[in-house]
Amino acid sequence: MDTSFENGSLTRSDLPLRVINSGKSLLAVNARQRIRRSFNQIRTENIFKRSLVIIGLIMVILVLGILLTLVIQSLPSIKSLGLKYLWGKVWDPVQDIYGAWPFLLGTLLTSFLALIISIAFSISVAIFLGEYYPKGWFPNLLKNTVELIAAVPSVIYGFWGLAVLVPIVRNFETHIGVEPVGVGIFSSSLILAVMIIPYAASLGRSMIQMVPSQLKEGAYSLGATRWEVIRSVVLPYTKSGLFAGVLLSLGRALGETMAVTMVIGNTSLIPRNIFAPGNTMASVIANEFTEADKPVYLSALIELGLVLFLVTVVINLIGKKIIDRFTNE
Repeated sequence: MDTSFENGSLTRSDLPLRVINSGKSLLAVNARQRIRRSFNQIRTENIFKRSLVIIGLIMVILVLGILLTLVIQSLPSIKSLGLKYLWGKVWDPVQDIYGAWPFLLGTLLTSFLALIISIAFSISVAIFLGEYYPKGWFPNLLKNTVELIAAVPSVIYGFWGLAVLVPIVRNFETHIGVEPVGVGIFSSSLILAVMIIPYAASLGRSMIQMVPSQLKEGAYSLGATRWEVIRSVVLPYTKSGLFAGVLLSLGRALGETMAVTMVIGNTSLIPRNIFAPGNTMASVIANEFTEADKPVYLSALIELGLVLFLVTVVINLIGKKIIDRFTNE
């Protein structure tokens, strides 16, 4: 049984040994390749992690840099006016009198009124696209239309407000017995409400579509109607995401400048009601920054930016606390 070739290079007893040796070598090669891939994956993951840390640090440094710049540029106004700057009711650069209260009040009124108007539309659109008609040509058309609203430049909203919305508001004011000015807090709030609807609606739709189907099917199996499932399952499950969308909309409304500037009336007086003309901190900065011919005047405008920055931060922190509470519940 030890028959071999004439050159004596291979025998029957040699063949199994060579097959075993070649199998071991292949296993060793595969093991080395797996180890090399593992090392490459670990190295790539470490590079990716470090890149994320660096990007995060850059963002923190950028925010701190903006805050530091605003504080430094606001020092002349802070030293000259003190805390009375926040509660001052008169803004008269000619007399070197600077009070930010009318603009702070105008900013909060327009933003929160726009938020109240937009919440019903945002949640309705989110429920319609996420629960009732998630697929189809009409839901896709509506979704694209809502997203397109966020892409329209704010100056276009301002022109539309002046040409279309202000006459409608003026007629409405005439019927309710209010001075028919047209421009004012209410008009700018309506513009802002239209502009911020896509933010809460898009995020709300995404959150509603992420609700596990087992939860809804279990509710249906117990005899719940569509409305009962939405009220008792969908909305409680997505309440943190819906509130996050509302918070995102509020942040967008607080910083809007151009559209509000064109329809709010641009007066430094404290608004008597929601139909009266007013001003926001952003619109004052946009209108008067290039006209500031005195150091204290310029510094007072920059301090308005600092106040707007701090107001936005405080509102976002409060919103984060509320979202965490919803999530923990």
